[in-house]
Amino acid sequence: MIIGIDMGGTNIDGVALDERGIIRQVKRPVDRSDYFNSIWNCIKELLLGVKKEEIKRIQLSTTISTNAIVENRISKTGVILQRGPGLKWDFDIPGGCIADVTGSVDHRGIPVSSESADEFSKIKEDFLNNSVEAVAVVGKFSTRNPDFEKRAAGYLQNNFKEITMGHTVSGKLNFPRRVRTSYLNAAVHSTFKSFAKNIEESLKREGITAPVYILKADGGTIDLEGATAKPVETILSGPAASLMGMTALLNEKNTDRCLLDIGGTTTDIFFLVDGVSVFEPSGIEIGGHKTLVRAIYSTSIGLGGDSHVRIEEGKLKIGPERMDHAIAFGGKYLTPTDALVYLGDAKAEYPSESAAALESMAEEIRLTPAEFAGMIIDNFCRSVRETVENTLKKINSRPVYTIRELLDGRSVKPRSIGVIGGPAKAISKYLEREFGMPIEYPENHEIANAIGAALARPTVEINLLADTDREILSIPETGVYEKIDKRYDLKEAKERALKEAKLAGHAMGISSAVSETEITEASSFNMVKGYRADKNIRVKAQIKPGLVAGI
Repeated sequence: MIIGIDMGGTNIDGVALDERGIIRQVKRPVDRSDYFNSIWNCIKELLLGVKKEEIKRIQLSTTISTNAIVENRISKTGVILQRGPGLKWDFDIPGGCIADVTGSVDHRGIPVSSESADEFSKIKEDFLNNSVEAVAVVGKFSTRNPDFEKRAAGYLQNNFKEITMGHTVSGKLNFPRRVRTSYLNAAVHSTFKSFAKNIEESLKREGITAPVYILKADGGTIDLEGATAKPVETILSGPAASLMGMTALLNEKNTDRCLLDIGGTTTDIFFLVDGVSVFEPSGIEIGGHKTLVRAIYSTSIGLGGDSHVRIEEGKLKIGPERMDHAIAFGGKYLTPTDALVYLGDAKAEYPSESAAALESMAEEIRLTPAEFAGMIIDNFCRSVRETVENTLKKINSRPVYTIRELLDGRSVKPRSIGVIGGPAKAISKYLEREFGMPIEYPENHEIANAIGAALARPTVEINLLADTDREILSIPETGVYEKIDKRYDLKEAKERALKEAKLAGHAMGISSAVSETEITEASSFNMVKGYRADKNIRVKAQIKPGLVAGI
């Protein structure tokens, strides 16, 4: 049995699945002032009548890191940079706590000069005086020699809640993206750690010992311990679950499609090319920060079923704020859900209160209630269509990447739309009219994200490091430490990394029949000493994200 839980901004959804299908499902509102009880109550309700010893694993998707960044609910974070010579990048870091140190490492990883002895002491004093809670330390070529970052972390480790070293977040050389990724990792660490503790405490109370995994932005998974160490990997975990859920529930079509996840607060938009999701290989952008986090391509619009509807200066406004639940479900503010209830497309707990509020607002702009409800839904659908069209223009202006390959010169031209989320069924006919193409919503559309979280294939990542100067190869995740000769090259390293990723997956119980592997990062650079050139090789491989077989 697999437990899948999706913790969105509005609701927390849960499912219990086995080879027979859905055993039990739960949808509860999220109390953002008390995540612990939101999670605990969901788990308790989900496990009624379920044998806990049969739970094989628990898989979660969460917006906790994404929301913390977007809403600026992050730790005050200082950034220490060793830029070295060359172009001086400007970094827009909130709070402005950026400190530069002297010294540098060249592109081969060879130290050119070192920072002075008292620099870290002064930086520590300045950061503490400015109430800095977390620190990111990044050197320009730290992926080739991390000694500077390790020295800084060692000196500061007892003074701050989190210290992120740039070489640990990615082996890619892109210095600006590595700085921003390291900053975000340090900034959300405390928030995610608190969330992880709530999960662990909830499971402990229920006597559950099954392993816990979190969805990553690329649709793969990472165990809870790994996610706590590198929470930046969980950014856009929620949209990843959306795509997995849609892939599992919607009828498979090897065509171009647009996929919509309409939640209470936002609508997430995805695209498929020949049935395969569009991908962001260089890294996602969030909160104005371009990162090195690989992800399924998605974009969001601040429109959902619970978006705030009001009249401002005689004009209709919808969102982007979500003030409360719909009036039809006990809230205080009018929403698109209330309009759908009035039009007879959705059922509700308090339809008369909802109707009274809508009729009152319609009178303000001299429309009948039915006309006003129709206007709300038409504006909602038009905004979604315009966002889809603008996003397609952006995608089609550059090479299209999918999880499988680069499709250079290929344009994405959707022929149909798949919709999930609470309002999916109620709003589908209006979206079909707006887009002028077929709309499909699946059974269980309202809990599709939890299903996607449950069905995401467990993945495992390995990091291979090879140094032909020292004649050493290491893969820490699988305990490989062995000698190599000086002729060892990148091709051999890739082949070995793919093999070791599959072995690591097998050790986790991932069937070799479905454990397709992929290289996510690979680099080799020469280290010249005298007349001899040795190589420093870094390769990262993982079990390719996908859906679990047999359920």
